[in-house]
Amino acid sequence: MSADDEVGFEPAPDSEACAYTDYARGDAPEEYPKTGEGATGAEREIWDALYEVEDPEMPVSVVDLGLIYGVRVEDAAAAGADGKRAVVEMTLTYTGCPAREMLLNDVRCAAMTAGDVDDADVRLRYSPPWNVNMVTERGRERLRDFGLSV
Repeated sequence: MSADDEVGFEPAPDSEACAYTDYARGDAPEEYPKTGEGATGAEREIWDALYEVEDPEMPVSVVDLGLIYGVRVEDAAAAGADGKRAVVEMTLTYTGCPAREMLLNDVRCAAMTAGDVDDADVRLRYSPPWNVNMVTERGRERLRDFGLSV
């Protein structure tokens, strides 16, 4: 077993990190983490707003944690509504996350702050499964500051 395969991401004794989250390494698909790089217009505004949404148990944004899998803005007419609708695809660090509804609501509210957006839909998905290798470098720094050895 190599050092990269070891499961050794235990919170420091004084850390308040989520006890449910498994901070194990895993394979991060090449295109992750998604950061909004290259996004423009309303999509850029949404990514910027998502950087302000922090995980409720640690001071790290949902983007830097690698939880956001995609953002797009589409015509809401396809859904029988007027204007533009934001669609955010995301995951959670733990499938049974007790903060699930709060995070989904915070992400939806952030997406609705974009100027051209009239509605937002947050779609939860678990593929690919989240692992600590999907965290951005800035997210890793903040996790270390929080007391996690990542």
